[in-house]
Amino acid sequence: MKRIATIALTALAPISWGSTYFVASELLPPDRPLFTGVMRALPAGLLLTALARKLPTGQWWWKAAVLGGLNIGAFFPLLFLSAYRLPGGVAAVLGSAGPLFVVGLAALLLGERARLRTVLAAVAAAFGVSMVVLTSQAELDLVGVVAGIVSSASMASGTVMTKRWGRPEGVGPLAMTGWQLTAGGLIIIPVAALVEGAPPALDGKAFLGYGYMMLINTGIAYWLWIRGIGQLSATSVTLLGPLSPLTAAVIGWAALGQALSPVQVLGMVIAFGATIAGQLAAGAARPKADPKADPKVGPSTGSFSSAEETDRNVSMDLTGAPVRR
Repeated sequence: MKRIATIALTALAPISWGSTYFVASELLPPDRPLFTGVMRALPAGLLLTALARKLPTGQWWWKAAVLGGLNIGAFFPLLFLSAYRLPGGVAAVLGSAGPLFVVGLAALLLGERARLRTVLAAVAAAFGVSMVVLTSQAELDLVGVVAGIVSSASMASGTVMTKRWGRPEGVGPLAMTGWQLTAGGLIIIPVAALVEGAPPALDGKAFLGYGYMMLINTGIAYWLWIRGIGQLSATSVTLLGPLSPLTAAVIGWAALGQALSPVQVLGMVIAFGATIAGQLAAGAARPKADPKADPKVGPSTGSFSSAEETDRNVSMDLTGAPVRR
């Protein structure tokens, strides 16, 4: 029962990320995805670090920077590049391949056995997501495809490396989340300034939207995600990722009046079923002890998986709207 409760709480993170498109399209300034990334990551990171009242020490300064770079600093710009150069469905399908990267890296670096049923669950989930978001008019762009694949691999690497490095003694998920969000936000600032220029003027709706994104969609959601991966396997957590695009599709249907075809509904059933099957398969696996693990490192924790990648553009294929993030 404890594992089920942990999975349920962790699942709230990708479910929250599924609201990203709705909030961005309804409340935030258009065409400022990198500025939005900074507004989500940096204030939330500083707030969580202040609440935790702990700063990195020693080697954790550079480790936090590396993990923040992989999970936020590199992930966001690459994801946005992919989203702008590809139809939303293609970008979402590339993101849904993230669990496959995690399965492979977890087997290589963490000793988590890559069981056949786990791999099949990840493939089925990606297939289900593709049924929900992919359209026959989808066109491929080489730069966009490469950016999408690299962003997915970056997030997967960050997830597995955070699990492998664990966290310092006496440091909990709150501090780890704050460190990584802060580092990632600082990395994005110069990219946002170069690409998007000066920050836009913000009205009341924008402040409300950014407040939600910072506190709920990022601060609490990523804390739940990291907390979950500290208690579950990296594979188990990342296989919750399909809940993000599924939530985005449901919100688009319920709040924006977007239609769902029978094929899309079937895809949602397949992806949701694969998510449940993935939890059962990951729960049956027993990770091997890592002889290279640092005995001084405290309990393992985790970082962001590719769960959020696939929520960005799900609704966009249903409406034809441009990316707004």
